[in-house]
Parts: sequence; structure tokens; C-alpha cells
Amino acid sequence: MKKKKKGMAIVASSILAISLTSFNVHTSATSPTVSKNYLIAYNQSLPVDYQTMIKKAGGEVVRAIPEIGGLEVRSSNPTFLDQLKSDSTISAANVERTYKLDDEQPAGADGQPVTLHPDADGTYWSSQWDIRHLTNEGKSFAIEKGGTETNGNPTHKAIVGVIDTGIDANHPDLKANFVGGRNLVPVGGYTGKDTSETGNPTDVIDREGHGTHVAGSIAGNGKIKGVGPDLGIRSYRIFDSSGSAPTTPIVAAIIAAANDKVDVINMSIGGYDNLKYTYNGTHYSDIADILLWKRALQYAVKHNVTVVAAAGNESLNYADKKSLTDYMNANYSIPGLTYSGVSVETPGGLPGVITVSSSNQWSKDQLAFYSNYGNSFIDVAAPGGDNGPVYAATGDLSKRDFTYRALSTWPTYLAPYFTTVDPNHPGYAYLHGTSMASPKVAGIAGVIKAEHPDYNPAQVKALIEKTAFDYGKPGHDALFGDGEANAYSALTGK
Repeated sequence: MKKKKKGMAIVASSILAISLTSFNVHTSATSPTVSKNYLIAYNQSLPVDYQTMIKKAGGEVVRAIPEIGGLEVRSSNPTFLDQLKSDSTISAANVERTYKLDDEQPAGADGQPVTLHPDADGTYWSSQWDIRHLTNEGKSFAIEKGGTETNGNPTHKAIVGVIDTGIDANHPDLKANFVGGRNLVPVGGYTGKDTSETGNPTDVIDREGHGTHVAGSIAGNGKIKGVGPDLGIRSYRIFDSSGSAPTTPIVAAIIAAANDKVDVINMSIGGYDNLKYTYNGTHYSDIADILLWKRALQYAVKHNVTVVAAAGNESLNYADKKSLTDYMNANYSIPGLTYSGVSVETPGGLPGVITVSSSNQWSKDQLAFYSNYGNSFIDVAAPGGDNGPVYAATGDLSKRDFTYRALSTWPTYLAPYFTTVDPNHPGYAYLHGTSMASPKVAGIAGVIKAEHPDYNPAQVKALIEKTAFDYGKPGHDALFGDGEANAYSALTGK
């Protein structure tokens, strides 16, 4: 079985984000016993006899998601999909897509790590240009922090679910706001070989760092501050230590978060599904993946959950559909594989989400160099950081200034990231990407829900868009959408 890795494009320097990574196919008729995972989307609910039908076709059910009529199935039968064609209760079935967390470490800082020590008060507030801007120098905290505190113990008025790599639940800036979570990774991880993956449903330990950084931007409350320092954080771990996850646990996490009654979901996740592609003469599609994504998002919205997603980091114009397909063929292709259909960014390109592009510290006209954009794609922008104006003008890697990135929490038990700010004070790092922009908007949605608990997702989105700063071209534009979102303006209307 060949696996085509499809990591998010790295433009000039590393950007932390999550991206679509593999297309799994058996390579020839001589390897018919290769086992693959499939997604099945039924017309409505799961049939009573679905287990029998799947077994008859040569498959084994791995995970069922009855709320959206979805199944993840494993089969080594090379004709498995053909066996399902006569089942009129099935809307779509295809080989399951897999997402991968990009490895950001190898590029390092080119010998220029960040050295930053705490302010006189022991915090990093002076270095949090993004949160200071979003909160009008912390003035929004006086209006709504996402909860109330008594002797340092918060009572959360709104909860944000973070679907990601997990969390350092004992981080000093996060532990008071951590309200629990769920592990969606199976025993052995997705490779079946990771002995640390025991299937413990409460194991949300962050093996990568990404989820902890995202959580800090939402609800950090210590040396760094998030948009809502008293918001609750619930973690849904979908990535194993290899940094990969298929579609099923991601959509299952959306369902779980909605059932847990979170108020907001953040997904700093992005990848592409294609509606039509050919491998060695056989036609495939990702229709089942897209159907289950859509149903999961609809389920969340119907359960009064506001969903926020990153736009992605390939510098692509999502409105130019041909360029997306050309991009997939140029970057993701393997011998015998050709994409020819419409490419859909999941989840940002689907209905029911607030899709966020990445702005920067130094410009009201330019997005961060890596950010995707596009009319009818971007709803709002938020600070995700970049390498600064000198780098933007020159493209000279030696001119990068990492302090223009976003500072947030990093797991205290992991090795220091290359932008860890102070070796003597572990647990903080600068990162950039639309992954860092999305949680800012999720935090804004959280404090809006705390202030207006009766608001539904459409009202939360409308307020964020109405009060966004009109950067870029006047009115709605392809780069910033309705503008750069801001917590203070959303809470005050100013």
C-alpha cells in the first residue's frame, strides 16, 4: 500500500497548522489483502442490520456515528466498495481521508531563537501584541472574561471545545480553566503500534504542542492571557503521537462536543477533499467524507454550538477552483493519481463555520504571507502572526523576526520549541499560522456567549462580523472577509 503524504505547503518558513495528508490505495492485484479504512454515509440513520451488511461485504465496523448516519469500516477485500453498490440505504462510500500535523521542528530558527524574559510583573503581557490588540489593552476583560472568579477559582459562563492534539491540562496558565475532555484516538494509535495509546477516553495529553498553544490563545490566564481568561476549555484529542488522524474521529469529536453542550468549537484544522479523482484508471471521490463533515457541522449548529475554523496556510485563493485542483495535482499527486473534480476545504469551506484568515501586526492591507483567502470563503480575519515587515518586503530568511508571531502556552513537559521564549521559564512559545488566528475568533465567540447566553450561532457570527475592523478594501473583501475580528468592539459595539 502506498501512502502519499500531503503536508500543508511550507512557504519560506515553518507554519504550524494541520493538513490533509494521505490517499490510501492498494498498489496492485498482487496485494489484495491490504487492509484499508472506508467511510460510509447512509441516507439517514444507520440501518438496524448494518453490522450484518458490512460483514457480508467483507468489512469490519471500526466506529459508528449514529447521530449522522456514519460508519468507519476496515476491509482487506479489494472489491469492498463494489459490494456496497446495491445497498440503496447508502448515500456515499469511499476510502477514508487522513489528516496530518506538519512537523515544524527541522527548519528551526536558523540559529536565531527568541530570547524573551518576563515583564517586571512576571507576565509576558507586553509581548502579546495580538491579545492586547484584540482586547483593547485588556479593557474587554472588565466587560466580559468568560466567567467570574472567586479567590482565583473561576466559574465559567461559556465553554470552548478545542478539537486538536490535546492539552497540557496542568499548565499553570490553563489548569484553572480546563474542564475535562475526551480522547478519540484508538488503542495503538492510528498505526496500531503506539504503546502509549491505550484507548483511555480521558487521555488528552498533548504529544505535539499545537492544542496547548491554541488553548492559551482562547483562555490562558497566567503569564499569558487569552481572549477570555475565565472561559472554560474542553479538549478533544484526535491526533496521536504520529500527528495523524482520519476523518472519523474528527467528526466524532464534533458530535461529542455538541453532546457535551460546549458553546463554541475551535478547529485549527484544514485540508482538501476532492469530488473526483482517478487512480490507475479507477474512479474515486471523497463524497462520503464531505457528507459526514457537513452533517457533523449541521449537528453542532442545531445544538447551538458556534464553530470556528482556520482557513489554511497555502496562500491559495479559494475562489479560484481550478487553481485548487491544479495545486492538488502539483503537490499531492503520485504516479497514477489525477485529481479532476472540485476541491473542498474541510472544514473551512463548508456551511456552518466561521472561517478565519490570518492578519498580522504591521499591516491593515496585507494578510500574513501564508494565509489562504477568497470571496465567499473568508468570514473574518484575526491575528495569526508572521515574520514581520522586513521579511515580508525582502523574503530574506535571515530577516525574520519571530516576535511578530503569536505568543501562547506550550506544554511544560515537551522539549522547548525553537521559539520557546525563555529556557528558564518553560511552557511558552511563539507560533504563527491560521491555526493561531482561529482560536482568537473562538475566544471572541466565547465571551459573546458568556455576555449573551441566549445568542444562537448565527447571532454570534453576525455580531463578530458587524463589529470587525474594516481592514483591506472597504466592505467585505477576499482577504479579511468582513474585517479583523475584535473582542472589545464585539462586547461594546464600538
